Amino acid sequence: MMENLIQILFSYDFLVVAIGTVLLAIPSAIVGCFSVYKGQSLMADAVGHASYPGVVVAFMLFSIRSSVILTLGAAVFGILAYLTIQLIRKHSVIDFDAALAIVLTGFFGLGMVLKSYLQGNPLYMRASQAGLKNYIFGSAAFIVKEDIIMIAVCAIIATILLVLFYKELVASIFDPQFASAIGISMPIVNTVLLLLMVMFIVVGLKSIGAVLISSFLTMPCICANQHSRNLKQVLFIAGSMAGISAFIGTFLSTAYSGVATGPMVIICMGILTVLSMVFGKYGLVAQKRLGKDAKSCQKCC
Repeated sequence: MMENLIQILFSYDFLVVAIGTVLLAIPSAIVGCFSVYKGQSLMADAVGHASYPGVVVAFMLFSIRSSVILTLGAAVFGILAYLTIQLIRKHSVIDFDAALAIVLTGFFGLGMVLKSYLQGNPLYMRASQAGLKNYIFGSAAFIVKEDIIMIAVCAIIATILLVLFYKELVASIFDPQFASAIGISMPIVNTVLLLLMVMFIVVGLKSIGAVLISSFLTMPCICANQHSRNLKQVLFIAGSMAGISAFIGTFLSTAYSGVATGPMVIICMGILTVLSMVFGKYGLVAQKRLGKDAKSCQKCC
């Protein structure tokens, strides 16, 4: 048993996938905290689904499955989806959640139609279409060095942007009126947050998939919020929880054949989130205890 454990931990395939998922999970969780606090947690889900047709369109234009090209295509459609949602909100009476639903289903449906069009089309018979479906549900087990380099570059860019715009992001999220009063440009801050969100959504499509990638940006923040109300502590807890979940999920999917890596990572995140919601500092158990203490104080008074 121990020999098998050591063999898995030091195997090349496991290390490549683990490094990729952990590098993706930690910065995604940190960026996701800002999206959640800004009230855009569902935006990540809409952008994630809407990015898929960009993958298919990029393949149709270039007839190759280069991760960089397909990711750029996904980024274009992700940004286009975000802008479409903003236009619908600005120029119509449709609610925000309805606009999200329209864009999510419309763009994702377009991606599925284009994918069906490719199958059996003589124009694309010579170009290998294998792997395009993985961008829907993810296939982290097939992460290669090219993907790790791309994820690492995105992580470095995200770190730089977060350091440069940290105060502006915090001010715009928790007190937008104060941020505007002291001269912070809200369009610039919103653009930075959009770029960060789209960047990790599109690089995570191949490994986690369009359906599940939004969980990488939302669940770690929900988990961390059950343990602290200090933003820096929340960011640290969210990043740590996401990294641990990614590592454990990758290990379990490697140890048990037939288990998909992306969904297993999400399951690990979900378990930690539920446990935190129950036993965390601000979880259900703590809230009940505070309620009982409050009732006891009222009786004593």
